[in-house]
Amino acid sequence: MVSVLVLNGPNLNLLGTRQPEVYGDTTLTGIESACASHGAGLGLSVVCAQSNHEGALIEAIHAARGQHAGIVLNAGAFTHTSVALMDAIASVGLPVVEVHLSNIHAREPFRHRSYVAPVALGQICGFGARGYLLALDALAAHLSGDGGI
Repeated sequence: MVSVLVLNGPNLNLLGTRQPEVYGDTTLTGIESACASHGAGLGLSVVCAQSNHEGALIEAIHAARGQHAGIVLNAGAFTHTSVALMDAIASVGLPVVEVHLSNIHAREPFRHRSYVAPVALGQICGFGARGYLLALDALAAHLSGDGGI
């Protein structure tokens, strides 16, 4: 099976209790479980990780090279601030699908800018926890060479 990394950034460990009106009531554990199950159906082995620390996320991205075929990334607030994450993604050469639970383009103006988007295959936002499954679908299609419909 092809291995992919589902990587989550700051505060996502609080899902289910943190602003459920914005982020929903699904926990990170629930998202990870759904990703593993959905990924298996796509022929993907899904490895999940989360950190509240920018450096740890960068290390996980670096370590993914040679270990995983791609990354699904919810960088949380680092999406809007971290040139270092952008550089790490560009440096490893792995396909990345950016995902957000909320529609970042319908929120505060500072959330409209993503430093991840320019180095990602694409961005999925606003579909809640289902966005992770959509991201896995997109990544699987890309990895199989079937990007069309």
